[in-house]
Amino acid sequence: MGLASDSAGFPFSAKLSAANSPRFCNPMSRRIFSDVAGDITVSVDGQSFLLHKFPLVSRCGRIRRMVADAKDPDLSKLELVNVPGGATAFELAAKFCYGSNFEITTANVAHLRCIAEYLEMTDDYQDENLIVRTEMYLNDLVVKNLEKSLQVLCACEGLDPMVEEIGFVDRCVDAIAMNASKEQLVSGLAHLECDAGSGKLRMHCQDWWVEDLSALRIDYYQRVIAAMRRSGVRPESIGTSIVHYAQTALKGIERRHVWDSGPLVGDNQRVVVETLINLMATEKITAVTLSFLFGMLRMAIEVDAGLDYRIEVEKRIGLHLEMASLDDLLIPSMQASESMFDVDTVHRILVNFLQRIEEDDSGDLSPCGYESDGLKSPSHGSVLKVGRLMDGYLAEIAPDPYLKLQKFMTLIELLPDYARIVDDGLYRAIDIYLKAHPSLMESECKKLCKLIDCQKLSQDASSHAAQNDRLPMQMVVRVLYFEQLRLKSSFSGGHSGGGGEYCSFSQRITMPISGSGVPSSCVSPRAAGAADSYASLRRENRELKLEVSRMRVRLTELEREQGMMKQGMRDGRPGEHGRAFFASISRGIGRMAMFGPAGERRKKSSRATASSQCSEGKSRRRKKPSVTYA
Repeated sequence: MGLASDSAGFPFSAKLSAANSPRFCNPMSRRIFSDVAGDITVSVDGQSFLLHKFPLVSRCGRIRRMVADAKDPDLSKLELVNVPGGATAFELAAKFCYGSNFEITTANVAHLRCIAEYLEMTDDYQDENLIVRTEMYLNDLVVKNLEKSLQVLCACEGLDPMVEEIGFVDRCVDAIAMNASKEQLVSGLAHLECDAGSGKLRMHCQDWWVEDLSALRIDYYQRVIAAMRRSGVRPESIGTSIVHYAQTALKGIERRHVWDSGPLVGDNQRVVVETLINLMATEKITAVTLSFLFGMLRMAIEVDAGLDYRIEVEKRIGLHLEMASLDDLLIPSMQASESMFDVDTVHRILVNFLQRIEEDDSGDLSPCGYESDGLKSPSHGSVLKVGRLMDGYLAEIAPDPYLKLQKFMTLIELLPDYARIVDDGLYRAIDIYLKAHPSLMESECKKLCKLIDCQKLSQDASSHAAQNDRLPMQMVVRVLYFEQLRLKSSFSGGHSGGGGEYCSFSQRITMPISGSGVPSSCVSPRAAGAADSYASLRRENRELKLEVSRMRVRLTELEREQGMMKQGMRDGRPGEHGRAFFASISRGIGRMAMFGPAGERRKKSSRATASSQCSEGKSRRRKKPSVTYA
C-alpha cells in the first residue's frame, strides 16, 4: 500500500553542524517547497530535521499545539522527546506530511502507528490522516494473515510504552492465535486421510508457525501461547512450540562448571527459563517430553533460576519418573563444596513420585476398591522400575568421595520395601560405596549394611557377600544364616516339602506387613472411613503380590539348584554350585574367628556328637534285618 505524491524525495534530514546550523544530508534530493526556505528545525534524539511549519501543523496536532503555545511567530526550533521509534519513525511521518511517496509494510506499520499517535495525526486535522491509513493497513492485510501478524508483532520491540497503550500488541497477539487456530483446523481437514486397512482416521498436520514463534520476544511469546490456549490450538502444537523456543533462545548458554566464577549468564536467559516454566504451569501444558523437562531442569540450574521454578519442573518429572533413564538423573552439581552430582534434586524428584503413590493410596479409589491405571494411579510395575532406576543411580554416585553417608542412606531409605523384589542392585551400590570410602567407622558400616535385606539376595550375591571383606561380621553372619535356610529348604524338597520360605510366607499372609515394616492389624469395620479401609486393603494386596513374585523367583532358583544337585548325586559328584556354596560357607565360618572357652566347648561338643553319630551308624550297619517268608 503506497502513498502516492511527488515521486522524488525531499531533503529534510540533516544533523547539526559545529556552527549549529542545519544542512541537507542528501545532495541529490530537492526541496518540495522550492520557493520557500525551511523555517523550522525539529530535533529528535540528537538528529535535526530542517522542515516547514505548514505541512507539519496541518497534519500533526502536537506540533500545532507546540507552535501555538510558544507565542512566537518567529519560532524556528522544536525539540521532541520520548519519540516512539526515534528519528527513523519521525522521518516517515514527515514524509507523509509532505506527501512523499513511500510504502507501508509489516516492518514499519508499527512505527508509523506509534509515531502517528504521538504526533496526534488524527482526522480532526485532515481526512485520511496517518492513523487512519495505518489502521486500514492493519485491518485489511495484517489481522487476516498469520505470517504478517507475526512479522508486525516482532517489529513492535522497542516501541514501549506507546505500542501497549494503543492496544497494538494485543490486536496482533489475538490475530496470531485466531489465525493459528483456523489454519490448524483447515490444514487438519485438508490432510484428513482414511486408512483403508483399519478404517481409522489419521491426521497429518505440520504447523509451520512453530519455528516462526521463536523470533518473538519472550513476553510477547508468553502472551501468544496463552491466547492460543484460549483459542483452542492443540496442546501438542503448543508443546512443540515451547520446546523449539527453548532450544532457540537458550542455544548460546554454555555449560557451567563448578570451578567457574563470576557472572555466567545474563538476566535475559534466566527470564526465558523462568517464563517458559511458568507458562507450562499456568497454562497447564503437559504435551512435552520427559527429556525436555530434564533439559529445562538442568538449564534452570545453569542460569540459577528461582527455587520455585525448579520445584515446579521437579513435580512434573515426578509424575513420570518411571519413564526416566539413568543419564537423566545424573545432574551435575553446581556447588564446588558438594558432591559431583546434584543429589538433593534427585531426592526431591523421588519424594514427588512417592507422594503421587500416597495420594493414590489415600484417595482416588473407585467404589469397588479397584485400582485405576490413570496418571495418578501408578502400577506396582512403575514402582519396581523406579526401584531399579534408583539402584542404578546409587551405584553411579557411590564412587564419589565427597558424597556424604547421610545423603546416600536417605536416598536408600526413601524407597519403600516393596519397590525391590531383589536387593542385588542395592548390595552392589553399597559395596561400591564401602570400597570408595574406606575411612568409614565400623558403626557407620553396620548402619549402612542394615539397609540390605539378606532374604532378597540372589545365590550369586549371597556367595559374593559371604566372601566380602568390606562387610561387617554381622552382615556376613546374616547372609550365611539365610543361605543355610535356603539350602535346607532345597534338600527338604523345595516347593513340595514346604521349607522355611513357605513358613515365613504363610506367616506374612496371616499377619500383613504395613509399609513401615511393622505388622498391621486386620481391617475392622469400626475403623475410620471406607477410604482408609480400601487403602489398607490395597496396600496389603500389593504386599501379597510382592510376596508371590518373590516366591516365584525363589522357586525358580530352588528348582534349578535341586535339579543340579540331584544330577550331581546321580553322577557321584556334588556339582559346581554345591562346591561353591560349601566353599563360601567354610570361608565365612573361618572369618568368624570364634576363639575362647565358649568356642572350645562348642568344638568339643561337636566332636563328641560326631563320634557318637559315627559309632551309632556303624552299629546299625552291623545289624542285619531278619526276613520271613510266608
